[in-house]
Amino acid sequence: MGGVKKNPNDGPVMTFAKGLLTGTIEAVICYPTELVKTTLQLQSKENPQYKGMLDCASKVYKAHGVRGLYAGAAPLIVGSSGKQAARWTAYTSAANMFRDENGKISLPANMFAGVCAGASEAIFAVTPMETIKTRVADAQRKGTGMYKGSLDATIKILKSEGPSGIYRGVTPTILKQSTNQMVRFPVQSFFMGLFVGDDPVKRANPLWNGLAGACAGAVSVVVTMPQDTVKTRMQGEDAKLYRSTMHCFNTILKEEGAAFFFTGTLPRLVRVSLDVGITFTIFPLLGILFDKMSEK
Repeated sequence: MGGVKKNPNDGPVMTFAKGLLTGTIEAVICYPTELVKTTLQLQSKENPQYKGMLDCASKVYKAHGVRGLYAGAAPLIVGSSGKQAARWTAYTSAANMFRDENGKISLPANMFAGVCAGASEAIFAVTPMETIKTRVADAQRKGTGMYKGSLDATIKILKSEGPSGIYRGVTPTILKQSTNQMVRFPVQSFFMGLFVGDDPVKRANPLWNGLAGACAGAVSVVVTMPQDTVKTRMQGEDAKLYRSTMHCFNTILKEEGAAFFFTGTLPRLVRVSLDVGITFTIFPLLGILFDKMSEK
């Protein structure tokens, strides 16, 4: 990351605290766009219920109100703290192994650290929270009334399917998150260099980091949309229709065409750009605030 350097005050407790706050804030702000993206990916191509991002958001709001736009949000908001903690702990641990005496890291090493970050967050946080979110959103879309909320969905899935039920789609999730972070951290560093060069003051500025992060998030969306669509299908109410990740991929390709893999790109682009921009702004900002607090 362009402006985040190794900090002697950043132990596991500080990392968790910053991850907790960062994840909570970005999830609350960005969740409605995530729900819209998920709902668009779950609808049938032959009989689509929604014409696009705004139509979907409007219909969900009219039918369910503001609460409908936050259906299944609880596990995502709670899980975002774990996701950010896992991401930053894994990334900084891996990246610090490869940094030179000036704190610089090569592109391949930065990409590897990103893969470690993505795999960690996928296993420890993203897969279960995404599964619950997707199940609740799919049940709302179908109007089945299957789940009263996130907690109810979690209990019912665990009772009927066991722990493996909330880990459906773990393989495409690991692939997606690893690719996401493999792209985001190096691309964020690239844009930081493009925007501010080697100016140390600007490179430590949370706003410049956030802008570069938003650009990196947008790039990662284009690269990972197919994995995201497969993951969403494998975590929906019809997940049992697919025998494996490749079976799901081939089924979508055969029945709905290659273009369907990019369904929901616009709302995901909006959400991820916001998400990553906010993350790369808040994380270093919290570091500055915590440093000031420790000096008092």
